[in-house]
Amino acid sequence: MKVEKKVISNLNKCYAISALKYKGENCFLVAAEKHDPCYLFAEDGTQLETVWTEPGGVMTMTQVPGSDGQFLATHQFYSPNDSLNAKIVIVTPKEKDNWEVRTLCSAPFVHRFGILTSGGTNYLIVCCLKTGHEYKNDWRFPGACYGAVLPSDLSAFDEDHPLALTLIKDGMLKNHGYSLIRHGGHDAALVGCEEGTFIFDPPAVQGADWTVTQVCSVPSSDSVLIDFDGDGKLELGCISPFHGNSITIYHLDEHGNYVPQWKYGDPEAETEMVHATWACEMLGQNTWIVGWRKGTKNTIAITWDKEAGTYKTEYIDKNTGCANAMHFVNKDGKDVIVATNREIDEVALYTVTE
Repeated sequence: MKVEKKVISNLNKCYAISALKYKGENCFLVAAEKHDPCYLFAEDGTQLETVWTEPGGVMTMTQVPGSDGQFLATHQFYSPNDSLNAKIVIVTPKEKDNWEVRTLCSAPFVHRFGILTSGGTNYLIVCCLKTGHEYKNDWRFPGACYGAVLPSDLSAFDEDHPLALTLIKDGMLKNHGYSLIRHGGHDAALVGCEEGTFIFDPPAVQGADWTVTQVCSVPSSDSVLIDFDGDGKLELGCISPFHGNSITIYHLDEHGNYVPQWKYGDPEAETEMVHATWACEMLGQNTWIVGWRKGTKNTIAITWDKEAGTYKTEYIDKNTGCANAMHFVNKDGKDVIVATNREIDEVALYTVTE
């Protein structure tokens, strides 16, 4: 694997990334964790527009399905100790460097969210890290997940007319991890917390209940499901515990239970605060991109080595402290990774070839 790196921006505490289809082009967004901007980039890394200059506090962004550049984003989640005023906003392009920002809903401590499509309906799932807070590092109020039908027309929502959310599951301590997966032929959410990893299936028809299934009871900061070895069974990749230093892959045994299969071998003192995670197909192989923000601050790609019968890792970058990473295939058919290297305030684009 060869990696060619290009630094495309120096954004203070850069954090969230999202793909965005806008004006017929494949673009992506990068936003900051603190009181800093959000930028729109072309797929080659060219900065196109400033979406906003503040307030920041952006943990998640995702495009509204079927829209031309409209997306949802978290605002004002600055840290686990400063996110009581966090919300989800609707962001709509008006003209160059002019994007309307309106409140969709108040969601204190919202860390991740996603839009899931099932039965022709779009559902919003909102994952809150905690549900209350009175002092620094207060974890007495476990997090929760909430849901709602997301209408195709969002023009009716604002600060005074928020989207109503319904509780799906509570009692989720340090509810940090979220990834979009396909499950049973529809979109679903894979959510990680201290109680383990859970699959959230949206209703098959409007008005029905969500289905929540526990996959594993190991505390998870983030999890992915991907078939590494091609046997038709999804392996569970788990970062543990919350903001932890353990990278482990679990295999499904004959009884339907996930059992440890492989663990990243570097000393855990060097892999502190594992945070970036992205499961994808890259260079024709199912790949898990993982990065950590302390210790050696490296970013790696994990794949299955068929000849050796085990997993292998390759470096994408070193000493950068990646907070989030995203993969896509560009118009030339090349594999590209975008990373927010938060610890050095660097947004980087990596072109990956054989």
